[in-house]
Amino acid sequence: MTLLVPMYAHPAVDPGAWAALARSAPQLYGVVLNVADGPGTRPDPAFTAAARTLRAAGVRVLGYVDADYGRRTFRVVRRDLRRHREWYAVDGFLFDQAPADAAGIRHCRRLARAARALGGRTVVLNPGVHPAAGYASFADLLITFEGDWTAYCAAPAPPAWTAAHPPERFCHLVYGVPPGLLGLAGRTAGLRRAGVHCAVPGHGPNPWSAVPPGLVPAAAGEEA
Repeated sequence: MTLLVPMYAHPAVDPGAWAALARSAPQLYGVVLNVADGPGTRPDPAFTAAARTLRAAGVRVLGYVDADYGRRTFRVVRRDLRRHREWYAVDGFLFDQAPADAAGIRHCRRLARAARALGGRTVVLNPGVHPAAGYASFADLLITFEGDWTAYCAAPAPPAWTAAHPPERFCHLVYGVPPGLLGLAGRTAGLRRAGVHCAVPGHGPNPWSAVPPGLVPAAAGEEA
């Protein structure tokens, strides 16, 4: 299994976290770069440098884009895509709050085409649940669960259509995991046919503000 890490901490505030990610390149599917719920309104030099370091280490960098469940217009979302590419040279994009119903497929397919036309080689959709099967026809990775550990334990089995795709096409993001159960969270993702995951103990409005504990040993020996 590999890790998709939403790294929602500013590089100037926690440079050690970003350095640990660069050293953990072989374990990572990618790192999500989120400047301000998107690329922001102007380039941030700290994020530019962090993205450059990750890419040099062989880490796929994904620009965060809020799809707002299909409510944001194509023009506005494409502006975010362009800024991510021009300012941070991202390798692809993660569309957060993607719609999950069949009615949203056409809009998301158009966004995915725009992303690829701008040079994004990887398109990740995050509806946070299993969406209609048609989304798998154009997304490289579908995040089919995002939520806390309690909800994850009670989550239903994957729908039958997922069996037509390899586990590497699906991802689970789980927060609020008791520290002693982080390994179990990863194994559970595998049993549920999600070949990509991330499990963290964090809570609150931003549980993704620290490096996943499994990657912390990679930073051992770093100068303070």
